[in-house]
Amino acid sequence: MTSALLPIGTPAATALPPSGPVLHARRDARRDAWFRALLQTAALLVLAALLGAALSTLWGGRDVLFGQGWHFLTSSAWDPVTNDYGALAPIFGTLVTSAIALLLALPVSFGVALFLTEIAPTWLRGPVATAIELLASIPSIIYGMWGLFVFVPFMARIEPALSDTLGRLPLVGALFDGPPLGLGLLTSGIVLAVMILPFIASIMREVFQTVPTRLKESAYALGATTWEVVWDIVLPYTRSAVIGGIFLGLGRALGETMAVTFVLGNSYDITASLLVPGTSISSSIANEFSEAVGLHRSALIALGFLLFVVTFVVLLIARLMLRRLQRREGQ
Repeated sequence: MTSALLPIGTPAATALPPSGPVLHARRDARRDAWFRALLQTAALLVLAALLGAALSTLWGGRDVLFGQGWHFLTSSAWDPVTNDYGALAPIFGTLVTSAIALLLALPVSFGVALFLTEIAPTWLRGPVATAIELLASIPSIIYGMWGLFVFVPFMARIEPALSDTLGRLPLVGALFDGPPLGLGLLTSGIVLAVMILPFIASIMREVFQTVPTRLKESAYALGATTWEVVWDIVLPYTRSAVIGGIFLGLGRALGETMAVTFVLGNSYDITASLLVPGTSISSSIANEFSEAVGLHRSALIALGFLLFVVTFVVLLIARLMLRRLQRREGQ
């Protein structure tokens, strides 16, 4: 036996070196621990950066946020001469333009994704998908220049027709009553819709492709139409991911700066018309931050903090909706 060859007093359990599998297991455990620590550090860095951005904007806008309080949130005045600032007009413009963009981009994105996954021939799917990805990679300033030099003159020509037709309707007439300037909330919302459409469409397309082919083929074999397959199989299977993609597009619309700055008009007046110029949080900061000093600079930084809060609230709503959908699916 091996223990008979050991010196007197040497424990048999500690005399032999660890075998190869034991060494590999210990090495793998150390690597797993290092990898886990690295990932945890990366996640904590992201949270620290997020918290640091929020606290820095809160600290930079403290003079207005804590000095004027609710007046800053409820007032639409913006007068650097008298140091009277209100965030209501930028918040209003941000929400309205983003809502218009989502309202216009959502059905088109759904149609594009549905066409590429269910209807389009195989030879056409690749080129169209590549074109959508290229549209998503175009810088926002290019969209802004296109909107200013091409789309604004086009809107200036058709806005009189909108005022003469839709402006005379009893309920929505006030939305289309205004001068034919081309610049305004409606123009900005349409440009934003063009920007976020490729993002939402590409996400929907990728999500629709995850639906098992056997489920769709089974439905087609039972006599279901394309619309029935999409409505009863594809959408229920991908509902959570689709909603997440929609809110990601909305988040980009809320924070867009350059494209909105070119076509919005930079006016702090709040009216019911979508044809008049307006402003948003990001465009106000982009237009005035380089020349702002003192309380004016603090007001712009406070607008940045409010944009952070609005975006956080939107994403929180998205998370709550996804959690509710997951609970329903679990039932």
